[in-house]
Amino acid sequence: MSRPTLADVARDAGVSVSTASLAFSGAGPIAEATRAKVLASAKKLRYAGPNPLGRQLRSGRSGIVGVLLGGVLGRSFREPVAVQTLDGLVSTLAELGLGVLLLPSGPLARPSEDREVPPLTETAAMDVAVLLWGANPTDEDLLALERRGIPVINVEGPPVAGNATVSIDDADGFAQLARHLVELGHTRVATVTLPFDRSRTSGIADAARLEQISLALVRRRLDGLRAGGIEPVTVYETARSRVEDGVEAGKALLSGPDRPTAIVAQSDALGAGVVIAARELGLDVPGDVSVTGFDGIDLPWLGETVLTTVAQPLAGKGAAVGKMVEALLAGEDPESVTIPVELRIGTTTAPPAR
Repeated sequence: MSRPTLADVARDAGVSVSTASLAFSGAGPIAEATRAKVLASAKKLRYAGPNPLGRQLRSGRSGIVGVLLGGVLGRSFREPVAVQTLDGLVSTLAELGLGVLLLPSGPLARPSEDREVPPLTETAAMDVAVLLWGANPTDEDLLALERRGIPVINVEGPPVAGNATVSIDDADGFAQLARHLVELGHTRVATVTLPFDRSRTSGIADAARLEQISLALVRRRLDGLRAGGIEPVTVYETARSRVEDGVEAGKALLSGPDRPTAIVAQSDALGAGVVIAARELGLDVPGDVSVTGFDGIDLPWLGETVLTTVAQPLAGKGAAVGKMVEALLAGEDPESVTIPVELRIGTTTAPPAR
């Protein structure tokens, strides 16, 4: 049995082929009753609609948003912040009739010298490129996108000249955490940070290492702590934002005789790891040490313990990116957006033991 065509639908509905085409495209004047009659005929004949490739050729658009992720995709999908942000983005784009293409970024996405396959930033069909936090595009990637005239939206990353950015007010969030701990009476506060750069270094950061912070997000969060009244007694840099990295950091910070009375982690995953480390060392949270995180994600593995944290609207951040995509495709020039965050006090902070 041959596949039904637009002409078959038009014949069944008793309209011209051009009228039937308008019913699907929504691009011209057509009575609602006529549109309904055409769509009813299409449903009866099991006609899925005009060829999307032809529609793309006519419009000059692919209907695809390229999302550049950093590192290995498997690691990105272990990170709740990236997953929930992506969920908000995909949901918003779906309502706009747009699809998503996930792309690797950084040196791993470039072809090796013995291969002549161009990177996807030069060849993949997309109307807009989104750099999710963690994406590390090379200069060649950005030049390829610019050369192709593809606008870029940056999410929680270093500014890209001429392109809009969606970010959260994380400096204010860490200032709120600092003020909360100061009000409780803490003066010896350590912090567990996200990676300073792409070197995957981990351990206590000395003065020289602190001068090498290239990830603006880490620097903003340290500055936020200081603005709130806390100069960390120790800064522990982790290689990745994972619970196991938080456990390693927590054990290093809490095993010495002069341990801090509070630890501020730059993510909830790291904060949860610090809580687990304290438990394994026989310490009470918050009796012996207070712990805070950042993000506001669910932490079911902590049982009844509720991490004091700063919540960022992850799905809302993704939705904001989606709205920015919509504006770009409408020919507008969207402004950068900074989304506020909210302090949530849980059961992991208390006054220091006297």
